[in-house]
Amino acid sequence: MASEARDNIGLLNQSTQQTTNDTRLRVLLLVVAIAGSLGLLYWQVQNTALLFAFLALAVTTAAVVYFLRPQDSAANEESSALADWAVTRLVADQSELGLAITDRAGRLVCANELFTKWFNGPAVPPELPLQDGGNDLLATAGRNAWRDGRGYAEGLKRGVAEYNAKVMRAGQGDEYLLWQFKPQRRSDILEDTIRMVGGATGRALSEAGVLTAVIGGEGRIRGSNQGFALRATGREEANISGRNFINFMRSDDKGTIFFERDGRHGTPVRLFHIPLDRNQEKGPALILLIDDDGGMVERGKALEQIESMLSLLPLGLALTDRDGRFLFFNNAFGKVAGLREGEKPLYPGDLMIRDDKSAVADAVRRYASGPSMSGDLAVRLRSGGEDPVALGIAGIRGLGDAAVLLSIKDNSEETKLKSQVAQATKMQAVGQLAGGVAHDFNNILTAIIGHCDLMLLRHAPGDSDYDDIQQVKNNSNRAAGLTRQLLAFSRQQTLRPQILQLPDVVADVSNLLKRLLDDSIELEVKHGRNLGLVRADPGQLEQVIINLGVNARDAIQASGANGGKISITTQMVAASDVRALKRDILPVGDYTALFVTDTGKGIPPELIGKIFEPFFTTKEVGKGTGLGLSTVYGIVKQSGGYIFADSKPGEGATFSIYFPIHQMSEQETAQTMEPLKAVAKKELWGSGHILLVEDEDMVRAVAERALTRQGYTVVTASDGEEGLQHIDALGEGEEIFDMILSDVVMPNMDGPAMAKEVRQKYPDMPILFMSGYAEEQLRKSIDLDNVAFLPKPFSVAQIAEAVGEILAEHAK
Repeated sequence: MASEARDNIGLLNQSTQQTTNDTRLRVLLLVVAIAGSLGLLYWQVQNTALLFAFLALAVTTAAVVYFLRPQDSAANEESSALADWAVTRLVADQSELGLAITDRAGRLVCANELFTKWFNGPAVPPELPLQDGGNDLLATAGRNAWRDGRGYAEGLKRGVAEYNAKVMRAGQGDEYLLWQFKPQRRSDILEDTIRMVGGATGRALSEAGVLTAVIGGEGRIRGSNQGFALRATGREEANISGRNFINFMRSDDKGTIFFERDGRHGTPVRLFHIPLDRNQEKGPALILLIDDDGGMVERGKALEQIESMLSLLPLGLALTDRDGRFLFFNNAFGKVAGLREGEKPLYPGDLMIRDDKSAVADAVRRYASGPSMSGDLAVRLRSGGEDPVALGIAGIRGLGDAAVLLSIKDNSEETKLKSQVAQATKMQAVGQLAGGVAHDFNNILTAIIGHCDLMLLRHAPGDSDYDDIQQVKNNSNRAAGLTRQLLAFSRQQTLRPQILQLPDVVADVSNLLKRLLDDSIELEVKHGRNLGLVRADPGQLEQVIINLGVNARDAIQASGANGGKISITTQMVAASDVRALKRDILPVGDYTALFVTDTGKGIPPELIGKIFEPFFTTKEVGKGTGLGLSTVYGIVKQSGGYIFADSKPGEGATFSIYFPIHQMSEQETAQTMEPLKAVAKKELWGSGHILLVEDEDMVRAVAERALTRQGYTVVTASDGEEGLQHIDALGEGEEIFDMILSDVVMPNMDGPAMAKEVRQKYPDMPILFMSGYAEEQLRKSIDLDNVAFLPKPFSVAQIAEAVGEILAEHAK
């Protein structure tokens, strides 16, 4: 605004100068006009006397005009000046400074409203109502301005107000002085304290456990920090300005002060009253509150007792002070946190990974101040990998320096169990996929093997095509073995369980296993005593032992050692021994166990959880399919057993298999006591009317040709609905079907649904189901009595043999 005033004064000076220039121009024009007139008159009359007479007349006339015009001109100039000063004052009134303009005579020309308000009217500098020699300072500043162009005067006092002045020379002819007065505001300690408490300083005090509030002389709160608001209302962002301070506090009969919100069992606080104006007895004040530590000695003893008690508990517990430094932690806490012996961290954040340090530090400080509360935080330990642990945090009071109680839970077993459940779920999903692939593959292999059998019937040994066909069949049988491995992994293979002694199976397969091992590898077989009976498929158990033995051989060879040892041990495991193992997955009971141990290089910890996954292998490309251990896993699980792998790098590996002891029923005991009956050679030729239902064209064609060649009359259908149509189409006197040979899984209507419809009309109709899925898996969905099962893939001889047995049994 001061600059605007100076600009307007400049404009006024420019206007005055313009008026002076115009006057000079008019006088010059008048002189030129008179001279021209004199020249023209002389040229006409050539009379000197007349020329002087005209000049005298012109000068007289100019004199009369000059003496008559000054009064009007002065009035106009004065009117113009007044109008210009009015505009200047209007502009100066917009300024936040007090402005005044004086001329060289020291007269006040113009002053704005603030100047007249501050100095009680249009006083003339330096004759203002100032104190302590203020006008002398102004006079000196005015002289300096006339001499140097500007001057200054500071510390001009008038009552409680104080001003700084600046004087500047202005105007076109430097004939004016511009006086600028700026008030100096006195510091307000109350407002400054309120801003400090509500800002960063107050936040720092809150984190240090110091609660602050500013109250006015009437006792109402003017401002507070976050810690006070939290303790008083339960919310940091609560607006408590204007409320009575005393309403948030209470005292007991002993004069101990508490927060009203903390209730009867709150923590006592100490109150510090700091007056902000010592001249006022009941003026504004700063209030500081901290928890009362008056009973430090007693609380120190209580803290010692608490620490002694915490050290005996199996839970991981620790105490920290308000700044988050450890005061104490028990052995369980150090064990879970992975601390080495003698290691003493300073802060809880030192135990966490870098990303969690700040979160833990902030949480500890937050719980250290304010009311007692508790919560938990998911953090990752520096020594615990990526698995998070639960860190419990609780604010405590009344134990001296102890402000926060930390608890940490060892959830490694829980994490391990979750990992095992996730692994089992994944294995189940992959198993279902493997079972579906094996089913479709079995249909293809059934057609290949069947056609090979049909072609071999037309070729004799020695024929040029006989060996090629036999080679195709052999490779198909190898592929069938691969599908059986997939079904074993998915626990969907067809088992023929028998009641047997595990050492008998080990003895039978050990001779074969010795031939698979190098001469440098020793095979040791040991059997325990009083082993219980096991119900399992002996052929599948042999496959389990072979697979484990071959894997052990490869592990020894991969270690680079010159020779090694494989131990196969059978052992009785009682229920008490199972409890001692502390395996969550293994139910308590009596088991017959099989242990296969090698002296190879062992299994790395990061891989031991993946070894039972299908197609996972650590062997070189071309030396392993990754189905060996997954097949073992599937056979053991389908047989009702449990398998575990234990290994330490460089110390070999041990595979432990537990089979539940089978308790024989009376019927099973009687059957084992019966003498073995001689089995006659089965006849493949026969006669009968057979309904063949199969959705796969190639399998249906092979089965039809195989049964037709053996003398049977075969009617085919592609699904269950078409099969029912053939049965319903039989009229009176027509020969009904002797049996039904059907696939299980088919579109539209599957085999079991068709069989139920047939049984309603022909209750005694023999039914033979064939499928690439496992028999045990399908019988749950078939839900029919007196049905037989033929697994795929099958040969021409196998299907003819199965059909012949069923028809012979039905004819009895």
